[in-house]
Amino acid sequence: MQLEIGADPEEVGRARRWARSRLAACGVGADEQLAETLLLLVSELVTNAVVHTDGPAVLRMLLPGRLAPGAVRVEVADMSSVPPRQRRADGDDTHGRGLELVSGLADRWGWQREGAGKRIWCELDRVPDARERASAGAVTGKAGRPVTAAGSEKAAAAARLADGPPKGVRPDRVPQGAARA
Repeated sequence: MQLEIGADPEEVGRARRWARSRLAACGVGADEQLAETLLLLVSELVTNAVVHTDGPAVLRMLLPGRLAPGAVRVEVADMSSVPPRQRRADGDDTHGRGLELVSGLADRWGWQREGAGKRIWCELDRVPDARERASAGAVTGKAGRPVTAAGSEKAAAAARLADGPPKGVRPDRVPQGAARA
């Protein structure tokens, strides 16, 4: 599935609506943590393409079958050959957190050259929510820890990243990856 994105900030909202409808068609409920996280990732990657490139982009989503476990992949291809650069935003900065959020929320992410441009991608591992786990048994995540329907570890990491470092702590003093789940 793919959606062409124009070089207009209004396209970010259209991309989220498109992604939400594709998730629903694959059985991912709007209230699932997976959907909320994927929509944020779509928003960040599409925003980066719109803000940092001069041309159109293509959003792709690769989803597992209905209610199936597996990775969900989001890709945004653009026409810029400039590699993506993860920045360290200062506490009150309103820009520069996109790839930091992607890094903190996604299970995997990266980029590769594609033609004259590049493709930035990220993946989330889909784990069944509480209703599905009840019939399938418990699911464990990284290091064998139980995974909750709300994905509380990743949600907490995202909140820490979005809010910046604790008050009085300089961003350059926060250990690399400290906010990651």
